[in-house]
Amino acid sequence: MAVHDRTVSEQELPDCASEIQDTQGLPDQRRIPINKVGIKDIRHPVRVKDRTQGEQHTLAHFNAYVDLPQHFKGTHMSRFVEILNDHEREISVESFRSILEEMRARLEAEQAHLEMAFPYFIMKQAPVSGVESQMDYEVTLRGHLTPEDYQITIQVQVPVTSLCPCSKSISEYGAHNQRSHVDLQVRARDFVWIEDLVELAEAEASCDLYGVLKRPDEKYVTEHAYENPKFVEDLVRDIARRLEDDERIVWYTVGAENFESIHNHSAYAWIERDKRTPLPDGA
Repeated sequence: MAVHDRTVSEQELPDCASEIQDTQGLPDQRRIPINKVGIKDIRHPVRVKDRTQGEQHTLAHFNAYVDLPQHFKGTHMSRFVEILNDHEREISVESFRSILEEMRARLEAEQAHLEMAFPYFIMKQAPVSGVESQMDYEVTLRGHLTPEDYQITIQVQVPVTSLCPCSKSISEYGAHNQRSHVDLQVRARDFVWIEDLVELAEAEASCDLYGVLKRPDEKYVTEHAYENPKFVEDLVRDIARRLEDDERIVWYTVGAENFESIHNHSAYAWIERDKRTPLPDGA
């Protein structure tokens, strides 16, 4: 005898659901609205545009939230997961807005927020030997949708080398340097490649980093950093100047943290700028 799996039809679902109380949908007497409610740190495969290969498949961590009016007791957490799963592997920068619109509609919310964090890989060539190796960068996309506005922010963390100008000026035999993290966040009127932001940050560092270096490459990066000393303040200002010149960018933040090699603390600097606001006179 053959045994066949039986699935619940769509017509049967309302009858089943009607027998179980919807606790989240009950009224709440405290009358306190919640700004963000949802799920955090759910993993899902995604595809991202790659300037060289066309697209890159990676694994992202998602946070998804909506606002909750004061008269609802709770939101339907499972719907967040259902929305992500409905898109399967098709989640991308281009589909961000449609996901947010679906979140607002299905969860009966005014505002929707979506964050997608993932490692992004770029093949780099060592500066002298030309040997290739993958470098990974932490990227986060943040989307925010209201009835009046839609914003998407791209954040990229770029590891670089920085060399201390003060140490170089007072030392006879060398200068202390360290690995640094540059964090860029941008909002743009036109499409911006992740690679564009990485290259911009690396170009203003004392030197960029590589996955593999041969001895001639190591000599080059050491000497190149020595010839390009940067305080943490220099680093954020030089990157900000490049972002000012990029007409695609309308808003940005740039932060840099130097993990000091001769101190047990970090040096840090940060700039935020809305380019729609004029710079101060003389800037």
